[in-house]
Amino acid sequence: MPALPSSLCTKRLTLRRYTQDDAAWYATMSLRNRAHLARHERDNAAMTIATEADAVAAIRGFEEEAQAGKAAFLGVFRRDDGAFVAQIYIGVTNADLPGYLIGYFCDEAHVRQGYVLEAATAAVDALFGECGALRVGLWCDDTNVASRRIAERLGMRQEGHVRADKRHPDGSITGSLCYGLLRDEFLAQKA
Repeated sequence: MPALPSSLCTKRLTLRRYTQDDAAWYATMSLRNRAHLARHERDNAAMTIATEADAVAAIRGFEEEAQAGKAAFLGVFRRDDGAFVAQIYIGVTNADLPGYLIGYFCDEAHVRQGYVLEAATAAVDALFGECGALRVGLWCDDTNVASRRIAERLGMRQEGHVRADKRHPDGSITGSLCYGLLRDEFLAQKA
């Protein structure tokens, strides 16, 4: 199976795996984004980070996942000034296909600037290109309108709706949407 991407570039962005040198700012970013991520990213590693030591441990976990060929966590940085704007997750769902899952979050200071779509597009292109993906999927909360729009702009089809599958800390109950894009659909989009 091809190696997961370790870095990608777009017109405005550089995507790269985290290193231990990123721990201090990653801890600060995680704390700054806690409220922003609380609704739709409760299980994100950034939500468990309270100290630089926590960030070191999280990044070590990211490195282990990458070395095992299971997942890649890519920080998304603006090329012009190096500012962190988002994170892209790429996970292997079925090595035999191969099939992948992508996920993402945007730094609260950079929402609605097109960074996540640009970075997710680069990731999807790499998965179908260099990694030979047959399928790329995405799951999001059914109330996460921004994430739904990104999935649709990537050309993904809504394949399922799991209703009322999670309860939020405020007591509300929401569901999950499953999106997918197949290789032939991706190639038709690019033609």
